[in-house]
Amino acid sequence: MNASPADAPASAPVAAPPPPAPARDLSPAQLFAFADAARDRGDYATAQIAYRALASNPNPDLRNEARFRLALMLADRQHQLREAAVELRRILDDKPDAARVRLELARIQALRGNVGAAQRELRAAQAGGLPPQVERMVRFYAAALHARKPLGGSLEIAFAPDSNINRATRSDTLGTVLGNFTLDDAAKAKSGLGLAVRGQTYARLPLSAKANLTARLNGQASLYRDPAFNDILGGIQIGPELMLGADRLTLSAGPTWRWYGPAPYSFTLGGNASYQHPLGTKAQLRVDAGLSHTVNDRNPLQTGNSYSLAAGYDRAFSARLGGGVQANVIRTTARDSGFADVSFGGALFAFREIGRTTVVLNAGYNRLEADARLLLYPRRRSDDRFTAQASLAWRGLQWKGISPIARLRWERNRSTVEIYGYNRVSGEIGLTSAF
Repeated sequence: MNASPADAPASAPVAAPPPPAPARDLSPAQLFAFADAARDRGDYATAQIAYRALASNPNPDLRNEARFRLALMLADRQHQLREAAVELRRILDDKPDAARVRLELARIQALRGNVGAAQRELRAAQAGGLPPQVERMVRFYAAALHARKPLGGSLEIAFAPDSNINRATRSDTLGTVLGNFTLDDAAKAKSGLGLAVRGQTYARLPLSAKANLTARLNGQASLYRDPAFNDILGGIQIGPELMLGADRLTLSAGPTWRWYGPAPYSFTLGGNASYQHPLGTKAQLRVDAGLSHTVNDRNPLQTGNSYSLAAGYDRAFSARLGGGVQANVIRTTARDSGFADVSFGGALFAFREIGRTTVVLNAGYNRLEADARLLLYPRRRSDDRFTAQASLAWRGLQWKGISPIARLRWERNRSTVEIYGYNRVSGEIGLTSAF
């Protein structure tokens, strides 16, 4: 015979009712209402389950609406900005002309501190054509880009096969004023499989509504089985970021250390100024200037100053296509005028979003002219360097903000001094993440 409730021990626990869950037979409209109600009462876990269920709907409009509501909840209520950006990017993979989605992505990128990415999204939105009320939203977001994420950074790790890890000549001999010298193996091109690591972290301290003090710690390394070819750089930059109406001026200064092989190679102390100015609604002009002093630990005759000036123009042609052009000139002094030079050049780049893949292509040229002939070589150094690179980023394979990347780079340097001439083909396959 079954026991009645009165027969049960007084200490027996009473089972709690299960939490509400979305029923399988709810219509999409009912499931949206269920998810919104869970969100509004602060039950974000249940709301996520419902939104993600709707995000698997075969109807693209329903699927993207669910992702949009999920992204806004993640960003504005849970402060999970990276996860929100991923959801918005998935919508844009399906609907690149969704202006409201792109504006929200720009806002979230600005909150994350990725001001450049936010500005690109705004230009892409405007390139697609916007109604007047949305144009007003764009102007509002553009004016609000001074809002900065206080802490953040990025990290990239990749396997890096390289046909010429030391950028050296493949010639067996070197022509000098004393005749031809035979080069040993250490002085000739070496191929290898390395590990490329790049990263940066930053902190921003608000000084006013239109100014921040920013400190950046950055580094990069190319590491190989033979440590004699390891190339490591690390630096610290500190300075103010100033909002001048729609323009932005960034000033920074600090030291940079470089190690090549197992020993220090150089120490640099310098400063930079970067100015960004919007040109209409779809383009941007950037001007950078730098001044530095480098102490070369390996060859004191190369110790000297460097002065640089660069300008770039970026433009969005449509919501999925953009590009730009860059030009630069660098003056380097040295204790020995044979190591002093002037170099100038330029580059073109274009990006295209194809589904959930971003393709970036760029090509560049640089000319270098030395001040004088080095005593050992019969001719004054004069170089022509050509570069080309293709990059792929697969957003569709993202996991917690981590996505795969691949790059292929070709480089050719022609020089009147044989030891500086080289060919190089390199690649990278790895992972990148912003935090």
